[in-house]
Amino acid sequence: MLKVVVALLVVWLVLSVVGAVIEGLFWLTIIGVVLFLATAGYGAIRQRMQRRRIS
Repeated sequence: MLKVVVALLVVWLVLSVVGAVIEGLFWLTIIGVVLFLATAGYGAIRQRMQRRRIS
């Protein structure tokens, strides 16, 4: 599961950079940042839930 979250984070980061580099695709930067933050939040919540189950 962690591999999927990390892969998605990389994809969103690449989309954000491409959107920032190509001036006409500023909307792509916004979408990339939002999805990056959502995926990071999901991964953090999921990680905390797994720690609680183990301990």
